[in-house]
Amino acid sequence: MVGYPPGGSGDFTARIAADELSKDLGVAVVVENRAGAGGNIAAEVVAKAPADGYTVLNAWNHAINLALYKTSNYSEKDFAAISRVASGPAVIVVNATSPFMNVKDVIAYAKANPGKLFNASAGYGSTPHIASALFESVAGVQFTSVQFKGGGPAAQSLIAGETQVMFATAPTVMGFVRGGRMRALSLTTRDASPAIPGVPGAEAAGLPGYHSTFWFGLYAPAGTPPAVVQRLHQAALRGLSKAQAKERMATGGMDAAPSASPEAFEAEIRAEAPTLARIIRESGAKVE
Repeated sequence: MVGYPPGGSGDFTARIAADELSKDLGVAVVVENRAGAGGNIAAEVVAKAPADGYTVLNAWNHAINLALYKTSNYSEKDFAAISRVASGPAVIVVNATSPFMNVKDVIAYAKANPGKLFNASAGYGSTPHIASALFESVAGVQFTSVQFKGGGPAAQSLIAGETQVMFATAPTVMGFVRGGRMRALSLTTRDASPAIPGVPGAEAAGLPGYHSTFWFGLYAPAGTPPAVVQRLHQAALRGLSKAQAKERMATGGMDAAPSASPEAFEAEIRAEAPTLARIIRESGAKVE
């Protein structure tokens, strides 16, 4: 289950993971996109699914939506962590005809024109939302963020000129960058990434102190037998460690990054949760 529409990083990583799980488990693994409510709909479906290992979720840290939404029909305790799938930076892009040639141009304009720079966002709680909220805090600027139902519609608004800047996952926009319809200004990570050649990291681009990354990982419903969780983890670890899987992830600007164990993945989730919740609170975003 994926909580976002086709074309974005959640869908991209899920399909690679599904292929590798299918090969290792010897059964068909089907990706179902259940978009809506920032991923909450898919999360609720998996939280309530039978705890037998046959329904899993590909998602980021649940702390984001639990901080963002006033109410939800699930909690962190409703899931068993299996493995991280992939991690990577987001990309800051503008229309190819934009006068903004670098991050410093964006910051200068935003400071001189508070709220007049329209940011195409993939929706509250998404990777781009987290990245742009942290950017505003570090750079001392204020965007007017327009929320779309996923990265695909947000990208189309940027291409159409309805918005002026976009923070996006690499699979969503790098095809447009290579096709000459968008210009990549910077990654949202401190340093450059070999998976996205030719795009500088934030420090080299002119915004030291800014670093935002994201990941997707697999979850099963809570109560899934430990042996089943371990079997799924081993299949993910073997599959995502293959050179071919790593190469496929790299085409979308991401790094295959399976966890060493379900316990290691769970520890990572818990350690990161307070920071993500703080970014949401400081951004002022709330969804009723």
